[in-house]
Amino acid sequence: MPVSVDSKRVTPRNHRRENAFDFTKQLDATQLYLNEIGFSPLLTPEEEVHFARLAQKGDPAGRKRMIESNLRLVVKIARRYVNRGLTLLDLIEEGNLGLIRAVEKFDPERGFRFSTYATWWIRQTIERAIMNQTRTIRLPIHVVKELNIYLRAARELTQKLDHEPSPEEIAQLLDKPVEDVKRMLGLNERVASVDMSLGPDSDKTLLDTLTDEQGSDPCDLLQDDDLNASIDQWLGELTEKQCEVVTRRFGLRGHESSTLEEVGREIGLTRERVRQIQVEALKRLRDILEQHGLTGESLFQ
Repeated sequence: MPVSVDSKRVTPRNHRRENAFDFTKQLDATQLYLNEIGFSPLLTPEEEVHFARLAQKGDPAGRKRMIESNLRLVVKIARRYVNRGLTLLDLIEEGNLGLIRAVEKFDPERGFRFSTYATWWIRQTIERAIMNQTRTIRLPIHVVKELNIYLRAARELTQKLDHEPSPEEIAQLLDKPVEDVKRMLGLNERVASVDMSLGPDSDKTLLDTLTDEQGSDPCDLLQDDDLNASIDQWLGELTEKQCEVVTRRFGLRGHESSTLEEVGREIGLTRERVRQIQVEALKRLRDILEQHGLTGESLFQ
């Protein structure tokens, strides 16, 4: 007689066993795939140029050979992203899409190896898939648009150079500060979910292993609520421009946290002027908070 859902007892041991079974099935499927692609011969530099030229002309056989000969490269890169929310086979599938795109875009006349060029495309498709499926925080549309500018610049440099472009090279091309480039490219990396299981044999999540550095005393929580309720009142004692800069810089009143440069673009001021207004505003806020027996640094650092 089949066991009903209601009568079936779910225990941690059963859950671990099911996870382990799924994990074993995944390993078997992955091994079958690896065995299959293991027979695809690698190309010599001369063969690579030959088949890349054919693929560039739309020849199906040349395109197929370029793809099949680089499937192991996809697996090698995909392995670096395991335990980030997608199975290895899913990572490989996404990476293969990047490989196909690289074959379509590769120019063999530039004189560098296909693997250098393809690595960037493979990584981007894998990271994009991880970001789309497991990101816990969605980026605002204006941030996504700005991020795409940096990614397009990186693709352009990848086609010109014999290596993956550094943040410094991207910054030089776009005439942007290196720190801005690093910050934006960092947004393209996945934010780990604290609810993700640590492994197939573990019931613990990442959240379980993190130390709670905030006091859990109810009095502390009530104090935090009171503090949050007072912020609007304190901001109201600033000038309109000071309030606008502070709320945008520190992500208050529904704004996303922004850099000095971003705030300047949004409100039509130079980066230096925004910095000056921020200094004035924080000094005023510290004076206000100290009158209440609080420290401004604890709020805005």
